[in-house]
Amino acid sequence: KAAGGDAENYDEVRYEGYGPGGVAVIVEALSDNRNRTASNVRSIFTKAGGALGETGSVAFSFDHVGEIVYKPEAGEADAIMEAAIEAGAEDVVSDEDGHTIYCGFEDINEVSSALEKALGEAESVKAIWKPQNTIPVDEERATSLMKLIDNLEDDDDVQNVYSNFEVDDEVMAKLSA
Repeated sequence: KAAGGDAENYDEVRYEGYGPGGVAVIVEALSDNRNRTASNVRSIFTKAGGALGETGSVAFSFDHVGEIVYKPEAGEADAIMEAAIEAGAEDVVSDEDGHTIYCGFEDINEVSSALEKALGEAESVKAIWKPQNTIPVDEERATSLMKLIDNLEDDDDVQNVYSNFEVDDEVMAKLSA
């Protein structure tokens, strides 16, 4: 600012913690004031019955990977699988909502470019934190976890929230009703 520029500096910050029931949560934020953001995130965790942890306290139970998403119209599951394998992807999940292709974090550009040539433009290409294992939760815990995640996502600095909990379809239908 002293040099005459008024450009703000934003830092990428990752917070890790545990939500209700010991569920791991990773929060990615972009902040121009780390103290404010840390305070807000800590407060949201505490109000939800969770706790903010040290850096690295939950990241070990996630893989940092690339996620490439295609709409169902992109092709049949077998064709998508074949194109993904040829592109160097590690995993493909196809369902009625579309096709999700996972690759190593460092391979995102290479794999997405090869897939774009074979399948056309992807719906989304991004780096995510994918849980290695999921923790099933009951309706009560699912309710408080959803509230925790909603509150985190409502914070202006928070960009992404990742968690390792799993809710069965019946409970999810009740919660979204």
